[in-house]
Amino acid sequence: MAAFNLNLEVEQGATFRKRLTWKAAGVPVDLTGYSARMQVRADYGSPLLLELSTEGGGIALGGAEGTIELFIGAADTAKIAWEEALYQMELTAPDGDVLRKLAGSVNVIPEVVK
Repeated sequence: MAAFNLNLEVEQGATFRKRLTWKAAGVPVDLTGYSARMQVRADYGSPLLLELSTEGGGIALGGAEGTIELFIGAADTAKIAWEEALYQMELTAPDGDVLRKLAGSVNVIPEVVK
């Protein structure tokens, strides 16, 4: 099954939060023991622009509730110097299987108030 396509908008200089729930047949998938990582790049194979993970911060998994929450603090979004990029997010199951769950574009809305 291909990754779910979800385009994200990040407001430069503002806190970014996006909360999703992974469901199968209408029931939340238990994410207990899973880890996740997300990378943002200008194009496939280009240098890394941004990375979020459960280990390094920026992604929180909600166990039995099946929630995936992405977070970037306002100080970090203020440092973003690009306007558009691509991302993919992978989840690693407790048994080691890697699942690509989300992919899409990231559009940054520039900050006027500085």
